[in-house]
Amino acid sequence: MVHGWASTAAGVLTLPSGRVVRGRGLERDGPLPEFGLYLLGDEPPPMPWPSQWLRWPDFGLPSDRETARDALVDVWERAAQQRVEIACSGGGGRTGTALACLAVLDGVQRDKAVAYVRQHYDPRLWKHHGSAGT
Repeated sequence: MVHGWASTAAGVLTLPSGRVVRGRGLERDGPLPEFGLYLLGDEPPPMPWPSQWLRWPDFGLPSDRETARDALVDVWERAAQQRVEIACSGGGGRTGTALACLAVLDGVQRDKAVAYVRQHYDPRLWKHHGSAGT
């Protein structure tokens, strides 16, 4: 276990620095995070833990790129000490894209970030949803 997430648990992505982040679809339950970033077109219901909503419509881009960058940097920094998660409706496209951004923040080359996420983030998901970032 690293920072409370079992490194082999579904949806847990271990970044090269050792930081861990859980990605998930909101319909999937699991252990509670200490902080969550929610990537949705509409505001999610209140969470019983600290969280941030990033307006990010399905099949689109974040509504505010600067806010998105700041939110992802915050999650990356928190992941060094806290149990953090990133979630969207299904846990694939928007979540996978955000995880690829975290991988870049963590030192993965930009052109290899999506492949890194495909290899290390819940391979069962990619059998059903296709590729990260789509």
